[in-house]
Amino acid sequence: MNFSSLVVPLLLALVAAYGLGKRVDVYAALTRGAADGLSVLLRIIPALVGLLTAVSMFRASGAMEWLSALCAPALNLLGIPPETAPLMLVRPVSGSGALAVGSELMAAYGPDSYTGRVAAVMLGSTETTFYTIAVYFGAAGIHKTRHTIPAALTADLAGFAASALAVRLFFGT
Repeated sequence: MNFSSLVVPLLLALVAAYGLGKRVDVYAALTRGAADGLSVLLRIIPALVGLLTAVSMFRASGAMEWLSALCAPALNLLGIPPETAPLMLVRPVSGSGALAVGSELMAAYGPDSYTGRVAAVMLGSTETTFYTIAVYFGAAGIHKTRHTIPAALTADLAGFAASALAVRLFFGT
């Protein structure tokens, strides 16, 4: 047995021991935290279901392929492989959808190809913006996002553009 398999049990035991040392009812704190977690879950589930449904409908309708083809000339000008357009469209909405698109790109072009490397860097350097906003703002009860969405999408665009540049700089392709 290696140390990494013991990290989580040791951490839980240390937290429980610390709580007992401070004379905290650890079990009551655990159940209260679980109850709070469930109430947060109930508040954010509708937004998550809506996002996942929208992503599925977007992919199934053929709109993603159409929009990807529309973006291809601009992506070529920026040096971004046009094959990554579906990834760029799905990533701000769904992490699992983006991972599926990334897996498809890796299977089609290979993980060591220019397209595969750019897709991998895109997955690592961008965020599931709308999912994150739905979860965190929903948990905090915030309804007006103000400048959050434009700022976050600008950061995603910067991450997408920088991905192609980073692959060229580090791998020389």
